[in-house]
Amino acid sequence: MPRRQIRVTGAAEAPLRAALRALRTELDVPESFGPQVLAEAERAAHEPTLPAYDATDIPLFTIDPPTSTDLDQAMHLSRRPDGYRVRYAIADVAAFVVPGGALDAEAHRRVTTLYFPDGKIPLHPPVLSEGAASLLPGQTCPAVLWTIDLDADGRPTATDVRRALVRSRAKLDYESVQKQLDAGTAEEPLALLKDIGLLREHQEVARGGISLNVPEQEIAERDGTYELAYRAPLPADGWNAQISLLTGMAAAELMLAYGTGVLRTLPAAPDGAVGRLRRTARALRIDWPHHVSYAELIRTLDPHLPHHAAFLQECTSLLRGAGYTVFRGGVTPDLTTHAAVAAPYTHCTAPLRRLVDRYASELCLAAAAGEDPPEWVLAALDDLPKRMAEGSRRAGTVERECVDIVEAALLKDRVGELFDGTVVDVQEREPTVGTVQLESPAVVARIKSEEGAGTLPLGERLRVRLTQADPGSAKVLFAPA
Repeated sequence: MPRRQIRVTGAAEAPLRAALRALRTELDVPESFGPQVLAEAERAAHEPTLPAYDATDIPLFTIDPPTSTDLDQAMHLSRRPDGYRVRYAIADVAAFVVPGGALDAEAHRRVTTLYFPDGKIPLHPPVLSEGAASLLPGQTCPAVLWTIDLDADGRPTATDVRRALVRSRAKLDYESVQKQLDAGTAEEPLALLKDIGLLREHQEVARGGISLNVPEQEIAERDGTYELAYRAPLPADGWNAQISLLTGMAAAELMLAYGTGVLRTLPAAPDGAVGRLRRTARALRIDWPHHVSYAELIRTLDPHLPHHAAFLQECTSLLRGAGYTVFRGGVTPDLTTHAAVAAPYTHCTAPLRRLVDRYASELCLAAAAGEDPPEWVLAALDDLPKRMAEGSRRAGTVERECVDIVEAALLKDRVGELFDGTVVDVQEREPTVGTVQLESPAVVARIKSEEGAGTLPLGERLRVRLTQADPGSAKVLFAPA
């Protein structure tokens, strides 16, 4: 089962930090940048390749967590006589990274930014990722500027992408944005985030797309102790994500029409997987009429209800198997769509944190201009899927292991205690093993019935006993009480 992301604020206690250091060593995580890479980044920060087009008059804004400084995207939303205009600026990493240089080679080695509870391991040196290349408010910097026109129903009617100088005016966060939108105090262009976001969500429903509203775990230090909480995504999170999805879909269509590109693809779930979900729905007493699609059903679920939360966790099984598909020379690949998006889609909106996005931007710029892609892009294209798969696997391992380590550190002195929880996942081949979600503290961990105790009750509340918690071995284990 994919695990939720967590983060720690404040100074962590010694056992936790020791376990996280050991994890970095075990995974051979590249923490520090070499002197040649840092020197190249410093030069690039002061001498980027600047575009001719000046779009600094567009009052862009960003929406990110409050502490984020690696800002990949900034937007401006406006009305048109027959719809809307979305301007979406993406950090132009290629304006700073010389192909074949030390900085480029290091990015290919790292592939993605890695997030640990006590800090992150960035894809690019902070002088770029949190400085010159980041779309920070008040900073003029190069960007890849998308302009996507929508009709009154939120369907794209025209797309343009070009390099531009931009300057963001404000750095906003999700909670403050949500409060303004709920109170009706947000002015345009921010107020249009809700309008366009809702239209795009309706379009997602119409094409059979899927957005799982699964809460995340968060950990914070307060007064020398740690607290965990579940955070369900806000509607503003989803509306902001719809702008990114819109851009990724527009980029995919542009590359497909051009005949060369790299797509983020996910095959449709096999019938057996959907059948298993229907059996799970019946076990959880969730009404799923045969005429209702999977995508329609999950939009009716409330993640705060235990049996709904359990079903949403089971739904994540249909989202496994995503990869990257490269095509060139006008030969369309067999698989062009991402099943969760229900349309062709590509990663292009997070180049500060993900290697492939820099290449996707270059391919889209070439397609829009009717020019050949740069040779350095074509030379690296075939290797990208493998490199991204390796980087994604490492990022997934970091996320899973960090969750286990932090939970073990928080529970290490409570072995033997009883807790209230809900079984949110049961292994099909071994129904005595699964996952339990505690009510308090906000822990999601492994549970195993004692021999002869029988199958775990999926979606049911029950009392569980903590039998193991050791941050050194990254193991947390519960058993039904």
